[in-house]
Amino acid sequence: MNYIWSVFTKPWAELPGDELGKLVAGLGFTGAEIPVRDTAYLTPATAEKALPVFTEQLRDAGVEPISIASGLDESTFAAAAAAGVPMIRIMAELGPDGYAASVRRNREQLEAAAGHAAQYGVQVGVQPHHGKFVASTLGVVQLLDGLPEQFKVVWDAAHDVLAGDDPRITLELARERLGIVNLKNVTYITTDATADVGGAWKPWFVQGAEGLANWSSAFATLQTLGWSGPICLTGQYSDPSVPVGDRLQIDLKAAQAAAR
Repeated sequence: MNYIWSVFTKPWAELPGDELGKLVAGLGFTGAEIPVRDTAYLTPATAEKALPVFTEQLRDAGVEPISIASGLDESTFAAAAAAGVPMIRIMAELGPDGYAASVRRNREQLEAAAGHAAQYGVQVGVQPHHGKFVASTLGVVQLLDGLPEQFKVVWDAAHDVLAGDDPRITLELARERLGIVNLKNVTYITTDATADVGGAWKPWFVQGAEGLANWSSAFATLQTLGWSGPICLTGQYSDPSVPVGDRLQIDLKAAQAAAR
């Protein structure tokens, strides 16, 4: 499969486009997801004007923008369209009012964004996420049921395994809406004991070869499905003692080997 090997550029969110493009290309990637957040070089307030210039600088370095990580304001759709970025990635957050009410609220927000997605020709990718978000691939597939085809699933290897799932099942479930495949890996480590009975564990994000998620199984399933969209390494590692760039180069080689 001819995947676009991409990276989430959050670890270098403060860099301008020319510097970021050279860095990403130097690591061996040909695609990038760009954070558009108040804490990044590109913010929601500046994106409509600055994102087209930023993405052209990435393209000049041989890096194609596959998505932005941001919100669903109309100005963000306009910025993505002007810059030729095909997708806005979000997550479905759960609030204190409980799961069912949170899902209804997220669905209403997605329905409200459908007009912008159609008008600007920009997709919305919803990623499952462990914790206070819709955590399973099935949950996201159900959340998107009946929405226009511009609404996609961003499947994530680590959060899939944290949900107790198997890529052979969940990638098949998501196949009709699969937009991006995120690669990271995770295990659990113990935390300080408390008075609770059990539960003294937390997720710990690791190199691809060290975690619970089976990347090889994911790629075998993608090949069976005939899917060849972007693969995005997210650059999330819990141990900061090794530079993120070094870790990503190791994981890119591992992922490409698993995809053969």
